[in-house]
Amino acid sequence: MLRTRILTAAILACILLAGLFLLSPPWAVLAFGAVFTIGAWEWGGFGALRGAPSRLAYAAGVALLLLLAWRWTAAPKHLMLLLSAACAWWAIALLWLSLAPSRHHPALVLLCGLPVLVPAFIALARLQVTTQGFARGPQIVLWLVLMVIAADVGAYFTGHSLGRRKLAPRVSPGKTTEGALGGLSMAALVAWGGAAYFGLPPLAVVAFGCAVGIFSIVGDLTESMFKRAAGLKDSGALLPGHGGLLDRIDSVTAAAPFYALGLLGSGVIA
Repeated sequence: MLRTRILTAAILACILLAGLFLLSPPWAVLAFGAVFTIGAWEWGGFGALRGAPSRLAYAAGVALLLLLAWRWTAAPKHLMLLLSAACAWWAIALLWLSLAPSRHHPALVLLCGLPVLVPAFIALARLQVTTQGFARGPQIVLWLVLMVIAADVGAYFTGHSLGRRKLAPRVSPGKTTEGALGGLSMAALVAWGGAAYFGLPPLAVVAFGCAVGIFSIVGDLTESMFKRAAGLKDSGALLPGHGGLLDRIDSVTAAAPFYALGLLGSGVIA
């Protein structure tokens, strides 16, 4: 199982790097759109859509919203509004996780897929085509992905070796507070490395990296909450050893809007 996970992860890493650095901007945006459309198909399962026609209709509806949101956010003020609304949604998701993780309704779950998937796509796609700032768009997206991966890997190994106190036992019994702190430490380390590489203020960037790590944890737990409510172990079976596509991008869906809002709002990219 571990060998399968590692092999799948290696293949995904190659695909990601090729997509970020070899595809032209329009094709990269289309690739992100395809990823989030597949994510919408899987999200349909959280909302009790079991048949292929209903899940296809939901995925097609989300794909249309991705296109409309892409056009609408061509205006900077619209982009900032969408990213701000997405961060507000994730604050609500955190309250949901803390206060009522067992309260769900299939229609509400399907509706929640929109603030999860659409802003994350916009954040990644807009960052990918960035041309003004401290780095090229693909480098900016890769930095985010590395911070999220670091948070995930750090949480996994720290939790397995030192974990004692449950972080969210009603949502994901395997996650621990110690693991979360280990993950945040690793995200901070990657943030510091990026600050040194890009020539950015290290203290501010490390604090920003920790915040990105917190959002990534909220995204992971939120997907776990919806999976648990739907009685699912994984979002799908697309990726051997990893489950579904959403199981790999759940952390990014929360971290990406905050990351993009922070970079755009601070003026370090445009």
